Amino acid sequence: MRTGRGGHACDHCPAGCVVALDGRLDVSGAAAAREALHAAVDAGQGRLVVDLTGVELLDATGLGVLVGTHRRARLAGRHLVLLDPAPRVARILALTRVDRIIRTERTELPAA
Repeated sequence: MRTGRGGHACDHCPAGCVVALDGRLDVSGAAAAREALHAAVDAGQGRLVVDLTGVELLDATGLGVLVGTHRRARLAGRHLVLLDPAPRVARILALTRVDRIIRTERTELPAA
């Protein structure tokens, strides 16, 4: 499930929760993203997957949201995973070394 620009959505499954973020994860969208991610951490168990496919921009505020959510998830006994960041977002995660703290995964695309 995915919402519109700057939004978020959460799907619960037995193994955990997938939260899909869209738009800009910067100062303008950080509060809504933080609220959604913290609610997802508090509401479930298992892995918490943050689908970054639709995130076009990530700044220091957005990084803070992701790191804060990672800490909150660890305290709750959960594992945060970032899924499919766009190349621009993946580059920021690598440059800041956040990708060494928070696991990043890519979905395998089916062979053509």
